[in-house]
Amino acid sequence: MKFVRSTRRIAVTRQVIVALAVLMSLPQAAIASSRLDVFTTSGCSCCFAWIKRMRAAGFTLTVKDVAMGELIRIKLVTGIPATLVACHTAKLGDYVIEGHVPVREIHRLLDERPDAIGLAVPGMPIGSPGMESGNKVEAYTVLLVKKDGSTEIYASYPATE
Repeated sequence: MKFVRSTRRIAVTRQVIVALAVLMSLPQAAIASSRLDVFTTSGCSCCFAWIKRMRAAGFTLTVKDVAMGELIRIKLVTGIPATLVACHTAKLGDYVIEGHVPVREIHRLLDERPDAIGLAVPGMPIGSPGMESGNKVEAYTVLLVKKDGSTEIYASYPATE
């Protein structure tokens, strides 16, 4: 019995060592890319619903409660055009995530790594992550915000009843 326990212990120790070696070999950008720094105002319940979804998806979050004036300043400083603003802004490494962007598109952004400011879902479309209201979903678009401030459609979500 001692031999079996000893063999298991060695196997587990090897697995831990391999896992640590893999983690240490990851580039810092990959580690940072799973961390979201979210800026929001304290009274925004839909923001906290979106935050909950991001945590469930495995992102590490820092949530910073800021005054509305500071939130607007953060949006403008990070390069989000005024026409694209939503209720919260997040930093994800070098990218900005504006509004209720779905997890799937954030993962795609991290996989593709486009030369861009980030992603935006302008406004607060019903049915977007954090804005769920029964089965109703308004059509909405996820926009890729380019470094010159222009946008292109990154993903579209249809309306449903």
